[in-house]
Amino acid sequence: MLLPTYGAITGWAALRWQRAAWFDGVSDDGHTSRPVTLATGGRTLRQQPGIAVSEEGLSPSELMVVDGLRVTHPLRSTSFEMRHARFDEQAVTALDMSAYSDLVSIEEMVGHVARMLPVTGVPRCRRAVALADENSWSPRETRMRLLWEGMADGPRLLCNVPVFDRLGRHVATPDLLDPAAGVAGEYEGSVHLPAARRAHDVRREHELRILGLEYVTMVGADQADLAGLQARITAAYGRARRVPDDQRAWTIQPPAWWVSTTSVAQRRALTVAQRERLLTHRRVA
Repeated sequence: MLLPTYGAITGWAALRWQRAAWFDGVSDDGHTSRPVTLATGGRTLRQQPGIAVSEEGLSPSELMVVDGLRVTHPLRSTSFEMRHARFDEQAVTALDMSAYSDLVSIEEMVGHVARMLPVTGVPRCRRAVALADENSWSPRETRMRLLWEGMADGPRLLCNVPVFDRLGRHVATPDLLDPAAGVAGEYEGSVHLPAARRAHDVRREHELRILGLEYVTMVGADQADLAGLQARITAAYGRARRVPDDQRAWTIQPPAWWVSTTSVAQRRALTVAQRERLLTHRRVA
């Protein structure tokens, strides 16, 4: 009702309306609700509780109607989140999670940023695009990856890449993997606490170690002890260096029958039946 004739909802609320899974309108503190942002293309609206107004320029090409509601295109909505993020990590997370729901690819965002006028936050967008990954499965995974990669001489990690044994059997899909060093990483949140899930995690870690992969786990408490997490990552690399090459019985080269879903393009190309079979483990809005 508040939208002017030329305007739309943008930012996290527009992405959520388009069924993006991880944009729930809750601030980083886990308690505060974020306002819904109305993009007005320069028109001024009276501020109201729960509503924020963006008077930045708005192109007609950035507008669309989804289920009867005017919203900005996912590229515009995601870049708005990225540009107005408080930290680079938040901007990377916004792009990662938009890609998670296949609304935006990194290639598409690169082109979008290149076309941007000199508005607020464009440099942050550029930095975030260079650090983003299309196959992160949660904001916490993204945070762990950025912390890991931010360590001195940190490697570029692979996200949720399936690991196979030498017979082509799928063993596990760790959250993070440094294939050159042979170190896998996993973020364990509250969903990992139930007994059945914990037993599954223990078996998976055991199988990966048998194949010659070292393993490091991040938990929620590590947010307050990042030095401890970094020490565990460093120790995992030290153990991995002691594993002879002939004992590394794993590969990330999939067998011929495997259907890869690690990129936005690959997931968009799936049939409905394939999506139901291959992506059922992914969180949905």
